[in-house]
Amino acid sequence: MRLISIDVLKEGMVLGRTIWNEAGHPLLKKDVVINDRIIQRLQQLNTHYLYIDDEISNGIEVEETVPPAMRSKVITTIKDSFQSIDGLNQVNASYILDQQSKTIVSIVDELLSAVTGNDEILTILTDAYLFDEYLYQHSFQVTLYSIAIAKELGYSAEDLRLIGIGALLHDVGKLMVPKDILTKPGRLSNEEFEAMKMHARYGFDLLRNLHSISLLVAHCAFQHHERIDGSGYPRGLVDFEIHPFAKIIGVADVFDAVTTNRVYREKMLPSQGLAIVEAGSGTLFDARIVKALKRAVVHYPNGVILKLSDGRRGIVSRQNPLDAALPWIRIFEEQNQLLAATYEINLVDYPGVTIENVETDYVVPTKVE
Repeated sequence: MRLISIDVLKEGMVLGRTIWNEAGHPLLKKDVVINDRIIQRLQQLNTHYLYIDDEISNGIEVEETVPPAMRSKVITTIKDSFQSIDGLNQVNASYILDQQSKTIVSIVDELLSAVTGNDEILTILTDAYLFDEYLYQHSFQVTLYSIAIAKELGYSAEDLRLIGIGALLHDVGKLMVPKDILTKPGRLSNEEFEAMKMHARYGFDLLRNLHSISLLVAHCAFQHHERIDGSGYPRGLVDFEIHPFAKIIGVADVFDAVTTNRVYREKMLPSQGLAIVEAGSGTLFDARIVKALKRAVVHYPNGVILKLSDGRRGIVSRQNPLDAALPWIRIFEEQNQLLAATYEINLVDYPGVTIENVETDYVVPTKVE
């Protein structure tokens, strides 16, 4: 299968991967033949990319670190926990959240098991899912990224759990932000942005009153928008003043935010999101954490078409455990000419060849014979 932009989706194409709704039910099943009605529906659902099966991508598989059933279960649990405190005052919300601490820890333990028990590079495919509630999906994914970064940095099992809990609850303060600001589909005004920024303090105040969860978790919520050059919020802390756990969650938060679909903005692919984070390495973000993120997550997911600097085109066919930025490629085109037979290369073996473009809008010009 291969990943394409919905802009080049045509009638007659075959869906390569099931698309799930927020309830964990299949919205469109793998192998369905695309028609105009389906295309219109996907456009209405703000879908930007999807997987198709065709001849040049035959046999290429895409597997997530967390299976669909587990993902749906975890996001539903996060949603139930968050909704149980939505609209409550701080004291009552803290009390309810304290009662749910065992559920929260069990979620993190399940995700810890999925990430630490898998030596493969972390793969999260947000386009295979359609979730209306961004906050719950975001909390789930930031937890996975944070655990993967911390694992790469060599943190202990107990620290991994604390980082996971901090990541899961890092945005809980957004439940205290007015809904019209939280769900606004366009750019926030200065006044609205100041109100949005308060979520870090709201989260801290909510979590510091919990008896069953470490105070470090509250500081993760308080500090995940701080930046090492002092340009962050809410307190403008600098490098040594920011807790290392919050630094990790801050990087994971930004990476997920730019690589996830939003109503007002098309998501970036992982390689683009990594470039955004790397641009802030050493100024906004701790350089060690950025490097760990780059080692821990997939840069170019299986099924993505890449244009190489030597004129060849190919589809990412599998990941390279030695270097996440240099996957295996199935070459199907040379100098704009389709090949009669494809072949695979490992980019590690071609140090002079670079990736020029990710081409989700590529259209196969003629049938491969």
